[in-house]
Amino acid sequence: MAKRLGSQTIILDKQPVILSGAGIVGKKEGDGPLARYFDDVVDDEYAGEKTFEAAESRILRDAYFKALEKSGKSASDINIILSGDLLNQCTAASYAFRDVDIPYLGLFGACSTMSESLVIAAMMIDSGAVDYAVCAASSHFCSAERQFRYPLEFGSQRTPTAQWTVTGAGAVILGTEGQGPRITCITPGKIIDEGIKDSNNMGAAMAPAACDTIRSHLIDTGRSVDDFDMILTGDLGKFGSTMLKELLKRNNIDLKDKHKDCGTLIFDLEKQGVDCGGSGCGCSAVVLSTYILNLFMQGAIKRLLFVATGALLSPTRIQQGETIPGIAHAVLIEA
Repeated sequence: MAKRLGSQTIILDKQPVILSGAGIVGKKEGDGPLARYFDDVVDDEYAGEKTFEAAESRILRDAYFKALEKSGKSASDINIILSGDLLNQCTAASYAFRDVDIPYLGLFGACSTMSESLVIAAMMIDSGAVDYAVCAASSHFCSAERQFRYPLEFGSQRTPTAQWTVTGAGAVILGTEGQGPRITCITPGKIIDEGIKDSNNMGAAMAPAACDTIRSHLIDTGRSVDDFDMILTGDLGKFGSTMLKELLKRNNIDLKDKHKDCGTLIFDLEKQGVDCGGSGCGCSAVVLSTYILNLFMQGAIKRLLFVATGALLSPTRIQQGETIPGIAHAVLIEA
């Protein structure tokens, strides 16, 4: 059974295996530096559907089926699906999985949803309640812009600290046994709110939460930054990543060259006009389920701390003058 280590970290005895992963993205993401790792690139922003929201559900469902195919498992082997997105009531996920006939838990952690799903699924597998689980998340530039900012037709000017919501969906299959990297421990994060009110600067809102979770994980485990091949956040973007490094330095933690961010990996910031980088539930989900799993398969990394971050805001609360709470959950993945 799992056991607590320090104040927040949980050690997993059964160490769930990531059997497979799949990621499907839109055209802009397919033009980025990680293009060759994606399972499919959808050129049509509608993905053959009538609405952007239906398109997001479509690519999420397709990512699940692709991950399932690559795992060698059948749908009847899956005990639970844990998934979420940015839309009201997590409708991209609930509509994506309404016909799969598998128990489902809808999650909302904003852009941290992928790590949240891994945290919960890993504990369920470690407890013996589940043998195989699907962890998945999605986002869509057009559906997110319409909900959180302005109609696309408005053509609003983006601020220098803004991030570009990724059109994409990622899914991984977790199991009790098999070949692949293992989840060895998890550090669920706390809500951290440092008073940021600018919804166009989510990196600043999320960086304090990432700092808190990384610091807690290192203290709980007694490890240092040097013990990891990579500490991967998702998705602070360029501004938030710079802020994270400064915050950790104030806590006597130097990330050195170990830090990478999903939001700056998925796009070419100089050439693609995405300001500070990518964001959205699909950003870290896609990067983890394709590029990162490939690094494990090639033996390029053996110990990764995956720290997906989320800005827990809503348009209504922002319009009411509220601040933006941040969250970050850490998942230790080892070969």
